Amino acid sequence: AAYGSAADHPYFDLPEIVPLRPITADGTGNRQARLYLLELFHGRTCAFKDMALSVLGGFLRESLSRMGRKEPVLVLTATSGDTGSAALEGLSAIEGIHTAVLYPEKGTSEIQRLQMTTVGLERRFVAGIQGNFDDAQNAVKLIFARAARGEGPLAGVRLSSANSINIGRLLPQIVYYVAAWRALASRGALGAGGLMHVAVPTGNFGDILAAKYAKEMGLPIDRLICASNANKVLADFFETGVYDRRRELLMTESPSMDILLSSNLERLLYMAAGKDPARVSSLMGQLATMGRFAVNDAEKAYLADFSSGWCSDSSAKSAIAQIWESDSLLVDPHTATAVEVAMRLSPRIADDAPIVIASTASPFKFPRACLDALGCEVSGEGDLELAARLAARTGCAMPGSIFSLASKKVLHDRILPVESVEEVLGQYARTKMGAKA
Repeated sequence: AAYGSAADHPYFDLPEIVPLRPITADGTGNRQARLYLLELFHGRTCAFKDMALSVLGGFLRESLSRMGRKEPVLVLTATSGDTGSAALEGLSAIEGIHTAVLYPEKGTSEIQRLQMTTVGLERRFVAGIQGNFDDAQNAVKLIFARAARGEGPLAGVRLSSANSINIGRLLPQIVYYVAAWRALASRGALGAGGLMHVAVPTGNFGDILAAKYAKEMGLPIDRLICASNANKVLADFFETGVYDRRRELLMTESPSMDILLSSNLERLLYMAAGKDPARVSSLMGQLATMGRFAVNDAEKAYLADFSSGWCSDSSAKSAIAQIWESDSLLVDPHTATAVEVAMRLSPRIADDAPIVIASTASPFKFPRACLDALGCEVSGEGDLELAARLAARTGCAMPGSIFSLASKKVLHDRILPVESVEEVLGQYARTKMGAKA
């Protein structure tokens, strides 16, 4: 209900918006298996970020109206691939809202990049940066901090964000975990005490934090399974209690998880520390200066409902092939990472509760990895050609929004050094939004 229906809200392409599908993934065909995929990619940009960003624009519009504000707003967005396109799409119809997106020049799939760089120019700014997602995210946070102090070229500009540093982006994500629980309840598929577990492919920690918030609000979730790729800083944290980002950032087949500085973990630390801002400030200060921090025993006890694991690209591709063989369902590398970790941890979770796996992106956003997983040769072709091959190989329909990219021109081709981002955005605000110099 929070998102309407596909009939009255054409942002989504299925009436149920977030279908919940049982999978076996083990070749047995046993439909009593406890794994379920919660498909969150049926919005316009084919990723779970559509779920929140389809409503964030309405939140902003209503908030500005209630505050009596009429000046334009610049929504700053750092993206590892999916948030940027979802923000550009979800906010485009809101008059007075300008959207600025920064993406890592070499850290997205080709289709993710095309979804951002082919959008129209009106009230939109899109640029690649010479760095990784952490660099883009830090640039956005620095701009906010400087503007709040009245410093820099964006001082005086009304700023917002489509990243989960904006709690209005995060809160709508709670809804689909409630929807998953209700779907399981209607099927009589919940465990003892009405419990379910949740497994989430995790990079910046927002999606699994929404599940934690749902649990804190009373939703009967037991285990929260944090699934990482080879950039396993979070998996290590939940295993050891030490968060250490002093490692090389690896480029993987699941680029939306190629992150070493998980921004939303700060919110979890706030709860773990008994809502003590001084303690959180101390931990984040250690992370900034030393690259690591360690939680104490009481804080680690608060995190006891989290389980964690990680898998390599090769293991994720094996999971893609296994799910296709067992269930005739095609999943992307991020989802496959969570499936693989959930299957590994399942024997340790000795109860009958189902495990709901957040399926966060359409496989057609990552056709190269999916075709490779299915044993197809993928060298020498672009992602759009590979997406067409993936559709032909599997019989699965390519989403129309991806199919249409082939006929679109790249309109945003700017690549910026990180240190110039603030000044260039200031110039945009002056020329496009009427901001004062």
